[in-house]
Amino acid sequence: MRKHMKRLRAPRTWTLARKEFVWAYKPRAGPHPLEHSLPIAHVLRGTLGLADTAREAERVIFSRQVLVDGRPVTDPKFPVGLMDIVSLVPTKAHYRVLLDRRGRLALVPIDAADAAWKLCRVQDRGTVKGGKFQVRLHDGRNLLLAKSEHTTGTTLKVSLPDQKVLGAIPLTQGHIALLTGGQHAGEIVHVDRVEKTRNPRANLVHFTEGFSTILDYVFVVGKETPEIRVPEGAAV
Repeated sequence: MRKHMKRLRAPRTWTLARKEFVWAYKPRAGPHPLEHSLPIAHVLRGTLGLADTAREAERVIFSRQVLVDGRPVTDPKFPVGLMDIVSLVPTKAHYRVLLDRRGRLALVPIDAADAAWKLCRVQDRGTVKGGKFQVRLHDGRNLLLAKSEHTTGTTLKVSLPDQKVLGAIPLTQGHIALLTGGQHAGEIVHVDRVEKTRNPRANLVHFTEGFSTILDYVFVVGKETPEIRVPEGAAV
């Protein structure tokens, strides 16, 4: 696998000038896949515009002034993905990584209270030694719980950085979801029903807006109103 990446080969979810320079930071292997993550150095230089050059962005990162989910990051290629919280210590600014209406990764400004938690989607669950239940979240986290009450597709509200479960939003009728893939990526929709195919094909989720998509593209973000501040243009 190549360690470098040209800008022309960058994922479509990135916002960058592809022909202005030749090379771009390639995210390291981490909690998010390449198509749904941004290197933290690109976030400072390309997305937020806080650095003019890559060297300036690296100096800020090496000084431990950038936090991801409440913890300092010192690797310029560290991948930042969906729902991650990026905090800047000098300016006390906080951002949440979301998708805009064009399916591109965007950083939405939030206040300090909202930066103390994040939403995580349950990807899988199982049991471990000792009789406890383990849930695997979309950002690579594994949480040990006393009860197995959160099914796949449920969204957990997790505090940062101690990783305590503050609440849960199940994938049920009437709840609000953010689409993370497909033709309608970045849209906010209302869940109508979940169709379990019971065959090799993926389960489907139908919405009141009149279309459907596979279960893996649905990220529940609220019950009656979104728990998060959505990007501009993503009206509910």
